Amino acid sequence: MSCLLPLTIIFKKCRRRRTDNPVCSPLPSVPARLVRALVVFILMQSIAVAQSLTYPETKKQSVEDDYFGTKVQDPYRWLEDDNSAETKAWVEAQNKVTFGWLEQIPQREKIRNRIQELFNFERFGVPFKKGGQYFYTRNTGLQNQSVLYVTPSLDQEGRELLDPNKLSEDGTVSLTETSVSEDGKLMVVGTSSAGSDWQEFRIKDIATGKDLPEVLQWIKFSGASWKRDGSGFFYCRYPKPEGGAALTERNENQSVWFHVPGKKQDEDQLIYARTDKPGWSYSPYVTEDGRYLILSVNKDTSPKSQVFYKDLTQERSGFVELLKGFDAAYNFLENKGTVFYFHTDLDAPRYRVIAIDVTKPEKKQWREIIPQSEHKLEGVAMFGGQLIGEYLQDAKSAMRTFDLEGKLIREVALPGIGSIGGFSGENADSESFYAFSSFTAPTTIFRYDVPTGVSTIWRQPKLNYDGTQLEAKQVFYQSKDGTRVPMFIIHKKGLKLDGSNPCLLYGYGGFDISLTPGFSVSRAVWMEMGGVFAMANLRGGGEYGSEWHEAGIKLRKQNVFDDFIAAAEWLIKEGYTQPSKLAIQGGSNGGLLVGACMIQRPELFGAALPGVGVMDMLRFHKFTIGWAWKSDYGSSEKPDEFKALLKYSPLHNLKEGTRYPATLITTADHDDRVVPAHSFKFAARLQECQAKDGPPVMIRIETSAGHGGGTALSKVIEETADEWAFLVKVLGVERAR
Repeated sequence: MSCLLPLTIIFKKCRRRRTDNPVCSPLPSVPARLVRALVVFILMQSIAVAQSLTYPETKKQSVEDDYFGTKVQDPYRWLEDDNSAETKAWVEAQNKVTFGWLEQIPQREKIRNRIQELFNFERFGVPFKKGGQYFYTRNTGLQNQSVLYVTPSLDQEGRELLDPNKLSEDGTVSLTETSVSEDGKLMVVGTSSAGSDWQEFRIKDIATGKDLPEVLQWIKFSGASWKRDGSGFFYCRYPKPEGGAALTERNENQSVWFHVPGKKQDEDQLIYARTDKPGWSYSPYVTEDGRYLILSVNKDTSPKSQVFYKDLTQERSGFVELLKGFDAAYNFLENKGTVFYFHTDLDAPRYRVIAIDVTKPEKKQWREIIPQSEHKLEGVAMFGGQLIGEYLQDAKSAMRTFDLEGKLIREVALPGIGSIGGFSGENADSESFYAFSSFTAPTTIFRYDVPTGVSTIWRQPKLNYDGTQLEAKQVFYQSKDGTRVPMFIIHKKGLKLDGSNPCLLYGYGGFDISLTPGFSVSRAVWMEMGGVFAMANLRGGGEYGSEWHEAGIKLRKQNVFDDFIAAAEWLIKEGYTQPSKLAIQGGSNGGLLVGACMIQRPELFGAALPGVGVMDMLRFHKFTIGWAWKSDYGSSEKPDEFKALLKYSPLHNLKEGTRYPATLITTADHDDRVVPAHSFKFAARLQECQAKDGPPVMIRIETSAGHGGGTALSKVIEETADEWAFLVKVLGVERAR
């Protein structure tokens, strides 16, 4: 009978609220017996709903770990084996319950149809030029994957070069990499199957569209960089995983190789490997002049890096360790002779550009080209004899150009408040292309004229959506410790701040990643239904540079959760929503965010959508690339970090009998970045702990999909429709009916 108290409070609040609210009409004139009858009716309906949802039984085993004298139970560890028949049966049983429940929501099909309708518009990727030809991607609307085209002139219709939709029956093979040789004759094409991070490389003859016979495998987190003479390209790969463990085995001992087109992979030349440093990962790049091979080295997901280089004009030259020690982030831009340009946060948490002459590599000889400013220098491109800088001004893009000595050429006017990206080119180029996106308008592709700084529209999408009906604003609120945190809020114009609006709060807060304005079809549909969308720029991200990032990592990770909780409290205080109408959403590290916050403050949220989340903070480092996240999370292998992790780990802080928000966990069977075991174990424990009269807590497990990248559009539409239908049901969204 624990529902009686909250229902009684609801009715008391209704009596004090405005009389023009149809949901809370004045009750003093209603006979007391009718009020009591209504309370009992609602209570019985609540109990009936709770009882009608029967979760699959999940067996528990006696598994215990000892962390520095602290015993930790892990009864659902058997779910970590994604290949076992038991796990597969559990997945099937969970999906049967979840989809059976979702199918009963009458608005589900209407929502799905609207999402599909809105996605049905022509859209383009940012073009790039190589070997006298332009390359770009195009999607006619509802194609599962965008198609790659080539053309000698952007005034002409492109020729289809690769259609990934033809590589599988269900559209789950995606294009992951394109690298064109200097003469424009050959292209490295990378593809991924079912959303996995594993890639296969093929070499395509651009003139004929045919592939060379070889297939390069066991490639992950790698691009391809051609030698300027077209004789071959550099790339990275991992050792072949043990049988059946490709989606779970730790990814270590990456190495750098050189491949000659037409030869088998086992004939490739090993360029660099460090068996004594199994956690190092590499990014090889051949400079525009063809003289140097630049090797960027990382040891985890931290932006801090090392940079080595090799003189390709000297046949037997080895690598010179130019920048070592992982003391800062060093992003190589390009060279001008022996002078190397870097985008770095060394002594500049909001980043700057420096130049190093490799003939005089001593630090005292380094030159500062673009100094740090009050705004973060998010990224820099070097082409056309200029440095193109993207700045973040309170998480919004701004653009400035400089000459190679750092003199400001101009401030480049952007179409509005939004995000830019996609600049690329070479020193001789007089043009480039970039994408601009905002919360209220889909991505437009611009051609940028380097000498004049003038931007002209190359492709502007047309879709059945009126973004002028939306209002986007940025607000600032105080977190628990007084830190000023920005948040974007988007909704229909004329919104009443009476606390009655369904609201979706989104966050990430990690790995130096910045959340900036951008258009989303799924969010557009949410706002069409009357929903408010809010995106908080939490600490742990990169919006204000390395200090902002480091304020939300390891022993300071709780700051991220405090920022997110404070965002929710601000939205409620300002009348945008109320706890019963507030949903929180995040994916990957954002899934961890949602999991931690719904456990720390279950009464603050009406619903939670944790996607592909890191939920077991004690064992994340044991799978695939998880070990690299220690730079952000710390590790259960260290006493002080173990205590911090255990304190907020979603899996380990669920308490039996607690009334948690309605929760729809989403993951995928081919996620080999955040393995699905995180979500499996969290779902099993959450179902065990949810209060008997609590709202539904379910897991939706997609098949033939991964961490999100390259997911077939049809699967994106289906999953989004299920998430929005779930929120419509549990939050009581009226306008979706």
